[in-house]
Amino acid sequence: MALAVALSRGLDGLHAPPVTVEVHLANGLPGLTLVGLPDAEVREARDRVRAAILNSGYEFPSKRITINLAPADLPKESGRFDLPIALGILAASGQIPVDGLRGHEFAGELSLSGELRPIRGALAMALQAAGDKRRFVLPEASAPEAALAGCGDILAADSLLAVCAHLSGERPLGAPPAVDIGNGEILPDLADVRGQAQAKRALEIAAAGRHSLLMYGPPGAGKSMLASRLPGLMPPLTESEARESAAVLSLVGQFRPAGWGRRMFRSPHHSASAVALVGGGNPPRPGEISLAHQGILFLDELPEFDRKVLETLREPLESGRVHIARAARQAEFPAEFQLIAAMNPCPCGYHGQARCRCTPEQVMRYRGKLSGPFVDRIDLLIEVPPLPDAALAGQPDGETSAVVRERVAAAWARQRARQGGPNARLDNREIDQLCAPEPAAAQLLQAAAQRLGLSARAWHRVLKVARTIADLAASETIAAAHVGEAIQYRRLAHD
Repeated sequence: MALAVALSRGLDGLHAPPVTVEVHLANGLPGLTLVGLPDAEVREARDRVRAAILNSGYEFPSKRITINLAPADLPKESGRFDLPIALGILAASGQIPVDGLRGHEFAGELSLSGELRPIRGALAMALQAAGDKRRFVLPEASAPEAALAGCGDILAADSLLAVCAHLSGERPLGAPPAVDIGNGEILPDLADVRGQAQAKRALEIAAAGRHSLLMYGPPGAGKSMLASRLPGLMPPLTESEARESAAVLSLVGQFRPAGWGRRMFRSPHHSASAVALVGGGNPPRPGEISLAHQGILFLDELPEFDRKVLETLREPLESGRVHIARAARQAEFPAEFQLIAAMNPCPCGYHGQARCRCTPEQVMRYRGKLSGPFVDRIDLLIEVPPLPDAALAGQPDGETSAVVRERVAAAWARQRARQGGPNARLDNREIDQLCAPEPAAAQLLQAAAQRLGLSARAWHRVLKVARTIADLAASETIAAAHVGEAIQYRRLAHD
């Protein structure tokens, strides 16, 4: 009778709880039993592991093999347990030293030839494993990603044979190679956009306060072009923000080390389901709003999205997190995304022009796809009119993204010094403390609220936008001019 224990990590949302892989060999009819709440991918490991061990030159024991993945109440999924299972079998059968497993954690999917394939969630696992002072062995394709956690001892291996040689003391594994993580990507420049001075100003305010923005205008007016310029107006991610963003992308296998530090710009198609947008499934996985964490979520053709899908965004827009609850499992993912949306004024897109043939009922039905509570949660609403021919024929005008980014960075610095975060995330108590307008500005806001019928939420959003406008102007107080401009960005919602 022989027993070996190898350590690994599972995935539960963004957390990576430790998993103990216990392998027991006993006399009896040869067979392999896998227990510990494994899913189909984990149960299939028995065939992959058998072939990998044989093709690596080792003997697969003709014993009764019992493998327990503890804790038993944590569901286990994906092929990341292939490597620790294979090592446990080899150690329990005496083919590699049992003591070599100590002080290590293992994760990796095995091919039938014994090569190691990349896994999802390597960065999230490395962040969780850093405090345990153990060496983490990962496939060569996943190890560079895990090394970006900046903590812990990451070892890269290309095959089961290489890991066994390391554990036997024959050929130690090395650290993963360094990867290029520079922000060399050339982002679209705001100077390429002709005209649209008001829309550019609204885009600058949105970037400075991380405010949500809805652009409204006919096809070809430049809404998508403007939205694509937003990442270039924002400062790069901080180290902690980059780790958070990369860890979420790692869960779905979409993180690339070369993209480290870049703000994500996600633009899902309007046919996306609620699960694709918010997250879900079994096991729960992050959706587009979490993959856009610390970045931008652009929803083009907003009314074409299913209304029920859009309604699922209301809570994450307020809280910055999404909690997915299923009968058997629950998971929470970060979702501090900045919503940028675009829509046409009517189904054909040319409302108010001679070529529009949409009836008033069709226009009302089209705009009615957006509920009042959803629109109320958008900070800035602007019209993007069609460009005159003279503007199209002329040269691009306006400031470059680099010039605007300097003002945005200065506004961010003021917000961090004042409240530690962007104005868009201010709660009601902070709004009362930090967004109190001057007497003349307060009177203007009261008059506008009465005329436009602003809700309490819209009132607070006007104050937050006014605070951002004041920050861009390097003003400590919110003046009437700041409130007046902020009110202009709410008119479309109440016209």
